[in-house]
Amino acid sequence: MTAAVSCFDSSVAGQMLQVDESLRRILEAVPLPDQSEDVPLHQALDRVLAEPAISAINVPQQTNSAMDGYAIRAATRGGALPARFEVVGPLFAGQCWDKAVAASEAVEIMTGAPLPVDCDAVVIREAVQRTGAFIQFDHAVAVGENVRQAGEDIARGSCALAAGTLLRPQELGLLASLGYTHVRVFKRLKVAVFSTGDEVVAQGQELAANAIYDTNRYSLHGLLGRLGCEVIDLGIVADNPQAMVAVLEKAAAAADVVFSSGGVSMGKADYIKSALEQVGCIGFWRIAMRPGRPLAFGHLGDTPFFGLPGNPVAVMVTFMQFAQPALRKMMGQSHWQPRRMVAQAESNFRSRAGRTDYSRGICRINDAGTLVVASTGKQGSGILSSMVEANCLVEIGDNTEKVALGDQVVIQPFSDLL
Repeated sequence: MTAAVSCFDSSVAGQMLQVDESLRRILEAVPLPDQSEDVPLHQALDRVLAEPAISAINVPQQTNSAMDGYAIRAATRGGALPARFEVVGPLFAGQCWDKAVAASEAVEIMTGAPLPVDCDAVVIREAVQRTGAFIQFDHAVAVGENVRQAGEDIARGSCALAAGTLLRPQELGLLASLGYTHVRVFKRLKVAVFSTGDEVVAQGQELAANAIYDTNRYSLHGLLGRLGCEVIDLGIVADNPQAMVAVLEKAAAAADVVFSSGGVSMGKADYIKSALEQVGCIGFWRIAMRPGRPLAFGHLGDTPFFGLPGNPVAVMVTFMQFAQPALRKMMGQSHWQPRRMVAQAESNFRSRAGRTDYSRGICRINDAGTLVVASTGKQGSGILSSMVEANCLVEIGDNTEKVALGDQVVIQPFSDLL
């Protein structure tokens, strides 16, 4: 095999990159999807639309009543109050009124029923007094009141959902309301995952004094599964250059993206770098963040590669900040960004100017109705229990030296992924 030309950018090699700069470089380097498929609508949950969904009908299809009440001709009333109308019949959803309606008449109408052609407003049932076949009310009624116009939600021929839309349950319902039975979506990403290190052992094996169970591969399985990726599990790879080259070649041939965890700290950078450069074009970066400073990113041939840190919390945090946006772009969500909110700190959070800190936090609405966030406690990059207890990351930017009790702070809720 011919060794790949090094992709190390001499202008940044060895430098400490900021989070935004690192993410920009990664997003510029990963491709948009180019393969799609038709799937039944009921199997399209969490897939991404590959083409716009154009409505073939008006939604609602007909002008109809938004409330239970009485349909009248408001435009001919001239504002005269009080008004008395004779009820000439009931009209239920699924029926049509094919008779003329005089200015002094009203049609009892149910929610969703098509508005009689002569009528232009609905008086809600609770606002009228009915005596036998007559109703009376003492307030003004505007044209269009309590009426849903045909096509006011979605007009025939308009774009109901844009390409790149993630299909959640509500989008599936919308497409079903338009009569869709199948949709064209981007194909699922195939992602290869492996762990590295002689100290890493599989569950079920004896745990020696100097060993640790493989944690990161399972976290990555879960994160990738939540994104709808197909995971190719390549297990644990020993600290051996030949084994590393072999697994990288296998991964690049089988997957759209490759992830490893461990082996990218400064202590092992030369060994990993040597193996990776035989297969691809890899850049090692030091990122001004905590946790998760070391990161390897590049390509194995045409396949993007992420070398994540070894500490469990660092793996999850770097995945959320760098891998998730890249994967979502490759899935077709090219403009996705993590959800961010501003909360009031109920704890002091450690930070340092010049780096971005991601502390694990627990956010809630307090008795005063304010969004607040407290620390989960110890924030070491190996304390996986902090991720279990947390429901958000507290994002402390590189211009902030500290966050004190009562300060405003940005949080990233876990609802997007965890």
